Amino acid sequence: MVSKVISIHSGKILQQGNCVLDKVELNVEKNEFVYLIGKTGSGKSSLLKTLYGELKLSEGDGEVAGFNIKTLSKKEIPLLRRKIGIVFQDFQLLMDRNVLKNLLFVLGATGWKDKTLMDNRAREVLRLVGIENKINAMPHALSGGEQQRVSIARALLNKPQLILADEPTGNLDPETSEEIMQLMLAIAQEENTAVLMATHDMTVVEKFPGRVVRVEHGQLKEINTINRFDPFTTFDTH
Repeated sequence: MVSKVISIHSGKILQQGNCVLDKVELNVEKNEFVYLIGKTGSGKSSLLKTLYGELKLSEGDGEVAGFNIKTLSKKEIPLLRRKIGIVFQDFQLLMDRNVLKNLLFVLGATGWKDKTLMDNRAREVLRLVGIENKINAMPHALSGGEQQRVSIARALLNKPQLILADEPTGNLDPETSEEIMQLMLAIAQEENTAVLMATHDMTVVEKFPGRVVRVEHGQLKEINTINRFDPFTTFDTH
C-alpha cells in the first residue's frame, strides 16, 4: 500500500509558456496536514492546479492519489478528481439550488447513480461538518462560515485521499477561520485524509502547527520551525 498521496520529483510547472515553478520536490503522506505558504502570485495556485489536473507537469515525475500527473489523459482527470476534494476561498456553491442539491449535483457528476445512496452520503457529510440542519437552505441564506462548511462537505463526498484547500479562510473573520481550521484538522484525522492548504494567513499557521512548505522564487522550500522566524523573510541564498 502506497503511503504517499503526493509525490513530485524534479517537477517543472509552466503556465502560458512561462515557468512558474521549477525543481519541485514535494511528498505528502496519508493523513498529513501540510501548509503551502507564499506571497500572492508566487505559484501556490499553479501547484494546486497541477495536482488536480488543470495544469500539466511539464518535467520531472509526479503522482497524486495513484495517478501519474505528467501523463494524465483528459479521460483520467475526472477519475483523479474523485480521489481529491477541493475547497476554494470563494466557496463556489451553485446559488440556484439548496445545500442538499448542491451535493447531489456533485455526486451525479462524479458517477453516482443510486438516488438513496446519494442522499445518504450527502446527509452524512453535512453531519460531519455540523450543518445537517441547513440541508434545505439556499446558499445566499448562509453565513460565510456555513458556506465554507458546505464546501468542505462537498469536498468529502467521494471519501478523498487528499483535500486541496486554496485559501479556505481567506474570506472569513478570525473566529470563523479558527472554527474552519479545527474542522479541517479533525476531518483529516477522522477520515484519514491528507490536506494541502495554501494560505497567507500566518495566524492560522501559528495557531494550528503543521508541516510548512513555502513557495518563493519559483521553488518550494520546507520550513522546519515556524515559530523561530518570520516565514516571509527572504532566504539566505549563499
